[in-house]
Amino acid sequence: MHKPRKTLGHGVGLRAAHYDAWQRAVPGIDWVEVITENVLDVGGRPRRMLERVRSEVPVVLHGVSLSIGSTDPLSLTYLRSVRELAREIDAAWVSDHLCWSSVDDHYLHDLLPMPYTEESLAHVVARVHRAQDVLGRPLVLENPSTYLGFAESTLTEWDFLAELARQTGCGLLLDVNNVYVSATNHGWSAEAYLEGIPVDAVWQFHLAGHSDLGTHLVDTHDAPVCDAVWSLYARAVHRFGATSTLIEWDDRIPPLDAVIAESARARAVEQGVVEAAVA
Repeated sequence: MHKPRKTLGHGVGLRAAHYDAWQRAVPGIDWVEVITENVLDVGGRPRRMLERVRSEVPVVLHGVSLSIGSTDPLSLTYLRSVRELAREIDAAWVSDHLCWSSVDDHYLHDLLPMPYTEESLAHVVARVHRAQDVLGRPLVLENPSTYLGFAESTLTEWDFLAELARQTGCGLLLDVNNVYVSATNHGWSAEAYLEGIPVDAVWQFHLAGHSDLGTHLVDTHDAPVCDAVWSLYARAVHRFGATSTLIEWDDRIPPLDAVIAESARARAVEQGVVEAAVA
């Protein structure tokens, strides 16, 4: 499975803080990403806003509770609900995270890191195949931001993701900010990370702000994208080409216009890289 031939362009996340602004008019953006759990099996205003936005622009479902890396059984009830929602709104694709977030049927409300081993890879490969069978479509998985690693790991994160995509046909949501955060925290090369990811596997980019705590970076989604991440994004566009790009902003959320301005900057960066490549 290769990435979509046509990029959706540049979008923003649909957040409750911006419902009033969305209600007045759908702004000049290309697409929207919705947190799956915010609209799954619910009605009321969240569902009305989803339907309103979907009538104007494509929507991507982005989940946070699949727990693809857990040893708990996959929730077939959850997957079937996501499948039906994706069909109802004709979701462009369905994404989640390479992580685990549950143990013994208890959800921990965090995206916890995986050990990168051959055993772990085989485990996740089998679960991705099963999830895709239920969803009836490819699953798109995001690289996490991490703050510690496992001594048992024998693969780099990017090699793990590359092999996962190769064996399952899943797509990859390359979070450029997460690459930068994890590379800084662990002493990796962010550039080597990009080079290790197969070009055709990447369906989407995420961009976001983070917090610098001095000893480490935290992926907080509460600030504008920093200059270093913009530079890494330009490298990503150079390697992967024009790719659907979304601005995430989940805390200390500014007015919608400010988020859209970040999206416009991403569009300008992409355009500059593409134009330079053909000059």
